[in-house]
Amino acid sequence: MHSNRREFLRTIGAGTAVLTFGGQIPLALGASAVHTRSSRILVVVELQGGNDGLNTLIPATDDLYKRLRPTVAVRPQDVLDVAQGLGFHGALRGFADLLESGRLSVIQGVGYPNPNRSHFEAMDIWHTCQRKEETRTDGWLGRWLEETGGAGETDPRALHIGSDKLPFALMSRTVRVPSVRSLEQFRLQGSEDPGFRDAIETLTGTDRPAQDDLLSFVQSSTSSALAASERLTAATSAKASSVVWPASPLAGQLQTISRLIRSDLSTSVYYVTHGGFDTHAQQPNAHQGLLRQLADSVKAFLDELQEAGQQDRVAVLCFSEFGRRVEQNASDGTDHGTAGPVFLAGGGLQPGLIGTAPRLDDLQDGDLKHSVDFREVYSAVAEHWFSVPSERILKGVWKPVNVFQTNSG
Repeated sequence: MHSNRREFLRTIGAGTAVLTFGGQIPLALGASAVHTRSSRILVVVELQGGNDGLNTLIPATDDLYKRLRPTVAVRPQDVLDVAQGLGFHGALRGFADLLESGRLSVIQGVGYPNPNRSHFEAMDIWHTCQRKEETRTDGWLGRWLEETGGAGETDPRALHIGSDKLPFALMSRTVRVPSVRSLEQFRLQGSEDPGFRDAIETLTGTDRPAQDDLLSFVQSSTSSALAASERLTAATSAKASSVVWPASPLAGQLQTISRLIRSDLSTSVYYVTHGGFDTHAQQPNAHQGLLRQLADSVKAFLDELQEAGQQDRVAVLCFSEFGRRVEQNASDGTDHGTAGPVFLAGGGLQPGLIGTAPRLDDLQDGDLKHSVDFREVYSAVAEHWFSVPSERILKGVWKPVNVFQTNSG
């Protein structure tokens, strides 16, 4: 039976069910794949507010550290030794365990030239690899989706888990990325009705007139929405593990991602945010809690994936828009700074410290100097993790930092 555009749209509109994926349908609308898709997965954890890198990876043996931070500096007895006179904040026990087991890389002194200390502008720079004087229409991960995307896929290519707006990094001109609060929200309302599902499948499978672009779009949209809804709903029943998860919003988001990965969803990129790092006042206790949530959540996530035999195909990238000033302020806090550490956790890494620690006796306007450009980190992710050329993704050529063990995709 042939279905024309008017009949199809009237049938869909007459139903009581509603297509809803947090307001977006997860389609890969780009051209055929330019590069071969990888089975590897990237999970991005964005530390919002400007994480204090000096109190995260601590220069415990540097006298200037204590002198410039008389009340904010972490006490020596609360530092977990790493190497080269550096140590983790005591709240990062989870990261220390990952490092000891060869599942954590710490890239030191990451930043970019002429840094911006505005939260919004700095984060936009990290998200797009462009300055504000350039036209910014998409993010680096959005461009990666375009480079590697293909038509006909039913699982979302990327997912943002959380209640905040879709990160600019995932914005694309041709690929739609869903932003959802939970698996329970991400479903096709009405799909629990077998009759509705049968009607959708029948309608989307009917012949369509040649060159009827609108009907083709609606049919493919509806079909993809139904398939993605069923796949994600099935993920809610993923087998439980022996891992004990901490009680925090970040842990809940990463546990959701673990369930999706373990249910064999083909999604390649997951994105979450962990906020509260703008510690201008009374920093020590607040920062300690934030770091503990981060490290414990990431460790539980990787432990669960390791138990399921999935860890080696997953890399977790943790970054913040900037670090903090070296000298503390008068409110027992720190103000907006520049360079800081970036963390990569998972399988297939070169574990340990990478790069050179910023020197406290060689500052620029009171701030740390960066030694690794953040686009060198992104380049490693694109080229050495996903095996995709990075020039168009990053809007330039950047030598990948040596953080992964292999270049195979």
